[in-house]
Amino acid sequence: MIDANGFRANVGIILINTEGLVFWAKRIGQDAWQFPQGGLQVRENPEDGLFRELQEETGLQRKDVRILGRTRDWLRYRLPKPVRRDSQPLCVGQKQLWYLLQLQSTDDKIVLTCTNKPEFDGWQWTNYWYPLRYVISFKREVYRRALLELSPIWGTHLPDAGFH
Repeated sequence: MIDANGFRANVGIILINTEGLVFWAKRIGQDAWQFPQGGLQVRENPEDGLFRELQEETGLQRKDVRILGRTRDWLRYRLPKPVRRDSQPLCVGQKQLWYLLQLQSTDDKIVLTCTNKPEFDGWQWTNYWYPLRYVISFKREVYRRALLELSPIWGTHLPDAGFH
């Protein structure tokens, strides 16, 4: 699902636990960390894509989380030319709707090997703002915008964890 401007429709997932920490995942075989995210399939609405990606990348199901909020608009980032794949139409980047989810289950429900091609081989809970420092540079502005927009929601749904 690449739009006329070359951006692939995608969902991003910020999963937060009851202590106010976010799920931070390590890309398989790399020293690169990110939030779960993934492209929408043809005729798939964003919420259905959210739950499909959540299950594929973390093993969590709809019953394991609660949606707290979503960004109002698509947030876009461009892929650096060396990272782009040859495709028709050409994909120059991602446009993402970001969801803030609260974990309703226990950590043992998180399983990174739910597909034949897992995307992550490690994960941790971390401070809400920590990913801004460590995400790959071309995604940093989208992360900043998503975290900022969703932070008021985060603060009203969790006990004071001292990160405000």
